[in-house]
Amino acid sequence: MRTVLITGTSTGIGRVTAKVLASKGWHVFATMRNLEKKGPLETMLGENGGPGRVTFVALDVTDPVSIEAAVVDILSQTGGTLDAVVHNAGVAIAGAHEDLPDAEIRRVMETNFFGVLGLTRALLPTFREQKHGRIVCISSQSAFAGQPTNSIYCASKWALEGWAESIAYELDPFGIDVILVEPGPYKTEIWQGTERVTPPGGPYTNWVRLVMRGADAHAEKHARDPQEVALVVAKALETPHPRFRYPVGFFAKLDFFLRGKVPSRMIRRGTTRYLGIPRTR
Repeated sequence: MRTVLITGTSTGIGRVTAKVLASKGWHVFATMRNLEKKGPLETMLGENGGPGRVTFVALDVTDPVSIEAAVVDILSQTGGTLDAVVHNAGVAIAGAHEDLPDAEIRRVMETNFFGVLGLTRALLPTFREQKHGRIVCISSQSAFAGQPTNSIYCASKWALEGWAESIAYELDPFGIDVILVEPGPYKTEIWQGTERVTPPGGPYTNWVRLVMRGADAHAEKHARDPQEVALVVAKALETPHPRFRYPVGFFAKLDFFLRGKVPSRMIRRGTTRYLGIPRTR
């Protein structure tokens, strides 16, 4: 049975991906910071079943001790092998950069970027020794262009993609594939639970609220079922020769196509107009 470690499986894309891969016969190590939140995934698995298997493991990707313990635990159950890892855990915070608390900025980077680096480093000796492995990073449409009120999340995904493109060179000789899956808007809890920083009377507050109103309307109209993303992850894991990059959904594919072709100023004007933000100059 093929084996995969998935981070952030208590909600959203991670939870659905665990279900899809289990239905396809994988042994999924479904990890999350707090195992008390495994209930929704257990319910989903009970309703859908499948030939695979799911094992729950506690893992906080921001804690090196937790990473080491989880990797040791998982490898002890597989006989020292692992076929793939899906880096899905992610957090966000919305607001103008000047208003964002430094601790929250660092939390986003620790989870979305440094956590990926730490867990990958812990798994690379296993992948190298067995001469195969797939590292799937759930990136985002946010990696293709800056987004208003979303600067630190965009920065974390840009960093992730630059790292992934670079590390692919050094891992290719060992038969290890690095893959980016880049969803557009999907119905997940990350945005519902994201803090929106709008200090009363702040210089950016009205502008941020306008952006959020437009972004909420966009998500309400266009956010799709995360099952689509999970199926792309499954395809990337199971195809003999995976692509490096998988934009998922119309808006992700559009932003990927436009990157480097349309001037940034024009993209900013188009985005602000689409979100209903009045031009000031």
